[in-house]
Amino acid sequence: MADRLCLQGILYVLCNDIAWQLLPPELGFGSGQTCWRRLERWQQAGVFDQLHRILLAELNAAGRLDWSRACVDGSHIRAKGGEPTPVRRRSTGGRRAANTT
Repeated sequence: MADRLCLQGILYVLCNDIAWQLLPPELGFGSGQTCWRRLERWQQAGVFDQLHRILLAELNAAGRLDWSRACVDGSHIRAKGGEPTPVRRRSTGGRRAANTT
């Protein structure tokens, strides 16, 4: 299967938010399983990180990015520090007496 067709299949699945097995074979992108395996291999090789950087650089150079609307989420940037989780403290007050009546 040609890389370009697999990339088109990957983009189709991601843009249409469908399961890999629902990729329509009549589109000619190959099976969803093939596209998924190729995506996995490309992700492990760093292809999409590199592609993302290249596209951002080209769009930025062409003045096509609106950085005022940019956001960062935890899937790309590791959160450092953050607010500590409160520690549960043992009560120093007395307990209620058991009902002895």
